[in-house]
Amino acid sequence: MEREEALNLLKEHVKSEAMLKHSLASEAILRALARELKQDENKWALAGLLHDLDVELTGGDPMRHAFEARPLLEGKIDDEIIDAIEMHNAQAKGKTREKTLDVALTAGETISGFITAIALVYPDKKAASVKIKSITKRMKETRFAAGVSREKIMECEKIGIPFEKFAEISLRAMQEAAPSLGL
Repeated sequence: MEREEALNLLKEHVKSEAMLKHSLASEAILRALARELKQDENKWALAGLLHDLDVELTGGDPMRHAFEARPLLEGKIDDEIIDAIEMHNAQAKGKTREKTLDVALTAGETISGFITAIALVYPDKKAASVKIKSITKRMKETRFAAGVSREKIMECEKIGIPFEKFAEISLRAMQEAAPSLGL
């Protein structure tokens, strides 16, 4: 599946502007992580773009979300991407993420929301204003963006990327994609 087809499929199933921007941010981060880890950039970017394809279909139900994307994607994209999409909600099925793409997708899509939350507290609400130091500081503030799982973000270390480096890669990716993210 080419990106344009994937984006059209996403827009067919996801109407929320915020969720579309989250998907675009996740796509940018996953592409950058693939580059860092010398993986298939297009495959990883598709995983980031499509990871919440079924979020509105499932109403965000944690027991169903990510698992109802499979029928929408089978035969259209690599099974490894579909598996990674399901594994970003592994806890719902009592599973543990082990594969590099599974871990990268989960950590990457989670930090995208965290970086967005940080950008939105700045007067200009721009990703360009966010600094690595702000991300590391806010990670310790459990009341800030309390719904963001720090544990999922820290899974970056399971794939050999120290947190500070992961934050830097993710922030740079979002800053490059900022025009399409409204940041």
